[in-house]
Amino acid sequence: MKTVLAVDDTATIRGMLRHCLSKAGHTVIEAEDGAQALEQLRAHRPDIVITDLNMPVMDGLEFIERARQEECGRTLPMLLLTTETADHLKQRAREVRATGWMNKPFNPGKLLKLVDQLT
Repeated sequence: MKTVLAVDDTATIRGMLRHCLSKAGHTVIEAEDGAQALEQLRAHRPDIVITDLNMPVMDGLEFIERARQEECGRTLPMLLLTTETADHLKQRAREVRATGWMNKPFNPGKLLKLVDQLT
């Protein structure tokens, strides 16, 4: 099974991700914002990251951009999980090399399938 870094400023969403992923046998590491996520990325070297877009301190796009500068984050699959749908944000996600984009609320089956496909 895989180690997943779940990044979201909402405890409820982190809990839903933890429940869905751990039930499937994955280990879940959590962070509340992009700054914490960078620390967790360095400390735990996850197999995949699932991150929210809008967060305090450091948003998901900035986190991905900075994580891509880290050796452990250069090729790491990173999914944005967000309520946002604006094309300019999706374009920015491509620019920072986000691996994919999923809308909230997420479908647990689709999320698990993506985790399996990308790791």
